[in-house]
Amino acid sequence: MYKYRPVRFYGTVFALTWAFWIAAAVVGYNTPESGAIMTLMLLGLFVPSVTALSTVLSSKNAALKRDLRLKFTGLFRVKPLVVLAAIAAFGVIIAASILFSTLFGQSLDQFSLVDDFSFAGGGAAALLTITLAAFLEELGWRGYAEDSIAFYCSWWKESVIFGLVWGLWHLPLFFIPDTYQYNIWQESPLYMVNFFVSIMPLGVLFTWVYVKNGRSILACMIFHFCVNFLQEKVAMTNTTKCVETLVLLIAAGIVVAFNRDLFFEKRHIGRLLPEVE
Repeated sequence: MYKYRPVRFYGTVFALTWAFWIAAAVVGYNTPESGAIMTLMLLGLFVPSVTALSTVLSSKNAALKRDLRLKFTGLFRVKPLVVLAAIAAFGVIIAASILFSTLFGQSLDQFSLVDDFSFAGGGAAALLTITLAAFLEELGWRGYAEDSIAFYCSWWKESVIFGLVWGLWHLPLFFIPDTYQYNIWQESPLYMVNFFVSIMPLGVLFTWVYVKNGRSILACMIFHFCVNFLQEKVAMTNTTKCVETLVLLIAAGIVVAFNRDLFFEKRHIGRLLPEVE
């Protein structure tokens, strides 16, 4: 039976990603207009998926390889109504956040779309970035990373652990000029803290989408792209995004409450792969 190795996987991902992104930060502070920044950022973005693929393909385990193939190409696993419900729920979360933000002096004008993206020079480059982020991150996170934790614990514990790790993985981006993370940190350290806190309930929602769709990578890619797109295109202020984190926490609590068996069952522990053999 194959045993997942989360420490080795995450150690490799963090070491390589942070190496590329720290290099991008150094280049950015010295030559802000350098095209090398985007290259280094993309190389870092590729690390989770490349590490997952190399880990699986070099494992010499037929069940693990078949599992990855089915998670990525198995359209039969995707439940369209569940994915649409998740996207719609996130839309409701954004709408509720904007409404509640009016209590803190924010405007209803946030119910509109911005003309461009807030980072990486905007335009096609930014759209490419959020598209690649959804594709490459999910191939890595759902291709191996999330299962490597869930193999040893419940999906609830896994989602909490993964949320912490996922948030920390983004840390070097706060030091690379023109990234979303850099921009919010420059505006206020509070927004930086809010980013890390918001990752936790968001991780719970991603776990729900993943497991509810038979551990489908494709379902998570769709959801990830829509989350990134809505976060960028809806004209929410950073203050409203702090409110959104509170709404996300409530939404995550509701999802867990209505899916207790999914999050707290332990039948899958040590037996993720036999399900697809």
